[in-house]
Amino acid sequence: MTAPVVIGSERSEIGLPLAMEVLRDGGSALDAVEVAMRACEDNLADHYVGTAGLPNARGVVELDASVMVGSTRSFAAVAALQGYPNPISVARAVLERLPQHCVLVGEGAATFAAECGFATADLLTDASRTMFREALAEAEGNVEGERMMGSPGDRRYREAALELVQRFAPHDGPWGTINILALDESGELVSGVSTSGYPWKYPGRVGDSALPGAGTWSDVRFGAAACTGRGELSMRAGTARSVVEALGRGEDLEQACREALADAATLPDEFRAELRVLALTPDGRHGGAAGVQGSTYAVMTPASAGPEIRPRSVL
Repeated sequence: MTAPVVIGSERSEIGLPLAMEVLRDGGSALDAVEVAMRACEDNLADHYVGTAGLPNARGVVELDASVMVGSTRSFAAVAALQGYPNPISVARAVLERLPQHCVLVGEGAATFAAECGFATADLLTDASRTMFREALAEAEGNVEGERMMGSPGDRRYREAALELVQRFAPHDGPWGTINILALDESGELVSGVSTSGYPWKYPGRVGDSALPGAGTWSDVRFGAAACTGRGELSMRAGTARSVVEALGRGEDLEQACREALADAATLPDEFRAELRVLALTPDGRHGGAAGVQGSTYAVMTPASAGPEIRPRSVL
């Protein structure tokens, strides 16, 4: 019997105790990842996942999430999902109810969520709406322009949206995608990722969180990995899968994480921002890497009284 472990990226601490309750009771890694991530998605103080996520350039919150099961490498994701506060659960429903597909996007993802009976919600809270309007004001955009198709105001709005994406910098406070990786007592290894993506992103932009091998990868033979940060880089470098493949070659866990980030760092990118990665092995080893000092992740085992904060190694 395997000793259960759950790890998560920054800001996952609100969900990890719920995951460990599931694992302590002999529950599955998939259940643990889902319950933990739902708690993160429901955290109104977090503007990078679920309800209260920051919107795209038209003021609409679009969510991405995925789950991957290590024993079968089954993968399911939803992307650009509007109006449903827990995309991690919709992604799991794709995994279990629609196994002939891996990824649903936009209107199709919302249609599937409705067919499954998931509740809708207004994802744009007053706080995130205010942050959006302030960002538009800084770009001299016109929030009302989106209702004036073909007018000079609408064209200026679109230009402002592009400008915002191009010079995007994270707002003050914790930010980024949330990763949760869990190992249960049966030895199953599951990764889960959820995000509202880059604030003010171009409508329809899909990040690495919904793409296997980029934002997440899980293979019970070697390990699981997941990324947060500049998703376009991890998509181009296949960062999560490269970490797991390195583990399969017998490389040290933290060295595998650093090498994956170093590879992504070689790619030309005029919009470069930091990329981070976490990994968990089938024997319960864990770690991560980041591009800056002070980056951390959280871990819980059955003996933990609460989330334990650990440093990531630095590229």
